[in-house]
Order: sequence, then C-alpha cells, then structure tokens
Amino acid sequence: MDMGSGDNAPAFAQWMQTPGFLIRRLNQIHLALFAEEAAGLEITPAQLCVLSAVGRHGGRDQSAIAEEIGLDRATLASVAARLEAAGLVRRSTNRTDHRQKLMDLTQRGRTMLAKMQRLAARADERAMAPLDPAERALFLSLLAVLVNGGNAHARAKMRLRPDAESHSSF
Repeated sequence: MDMGSGDNAPAFAQWMQTPGFLIRRLNQIHLALFAEEAAGLEITPAQLCVLSAVGRHGGRDQSAIAEEIGLDRATLASVAARLEAAGLVRRSTNRTDHRQKLMDLTQRGRTMLAKMQRLAARADERAMAPLDPAERALFLSLLAVLVNGGNAHARAKMRLRPDAESHSSF
C-alpha cells in the first residue's frame, strides 16, 4: 500500500510513513482485533499479560511479575486488584516479607487463561495475515530487536530474557 513517498508526497502521507505513526496504528488495529476476539469476556490485553505471567510463575510477587512483562508496579497493582475481584487470581502476603503480595491463578483464572490464549492467538493471526510466513518471522525478529534495544527508554523496564529471540505474544 503506497501512502505516498518521495518529494511529491503530501506532508501527511510522509508523516504516516514514520515508525511512531505506524507502530501506534498497528497497536490500534491489534487492540481492535483482540477486543473482537474477546468480546463479552471483559478482559484486557494487560490483564491477559498478567494472567500469563502468573500462570507461568505462580506464587511470585507482584513486583517480579511487573518487571517480567514491562508494567509499572502501580499499574500492576491495579490490574491485579481487578483480576482478584473477578476471581481470576488470588493474592496473599509473603510470610517472610509482609510487603510482598504473591499471586496465584484460581481455577477460574486457569480456565480463562487457556481460553484467552486461544483468542489472543487468533487476534495475532488476524493481525499478521497480510504477511507470508517468512515475513512474519522477520517482522517478529525485528520487533524483538526494537523492543530489546529500546527497553532502557521505557517508563517501566522489562526484564529481558537471555533468549531475546523468543516472541511469544502473551
């Protein structure tokens, strides 16, 4: 899709070819696809990220989970409270450090996570549909490079995994 390039392109078309615009627009598209797939379930992508992290490492404290997924601690606390109110996670106080809140999935949370992972995968598939398999692999690899390279500039840092080439969505 040519939105205009070169010296004769309108200024707005040139701006629309900038990384910031295209990243924001792709995020809007993906959020819309996620919302369509998750219609009626009242769960957000951030909540799914938290559920996924808790599902991988139940019993960990909220700060560690926030760092794993690149969410600031205040936002994580808010998301965790909503997930707890919905009966999807259970929070408890660490017996040795009462400042830490530990998180575990409830049975309802495990069921929701399994369902949402399937729905999120469909949203991912729909977002990536215009790309052939080789383009998808390249796109994901380049996104990982950008995210890992820009992590230091983010408000909430994400603990980078040694296998930075891993691109699991949630």
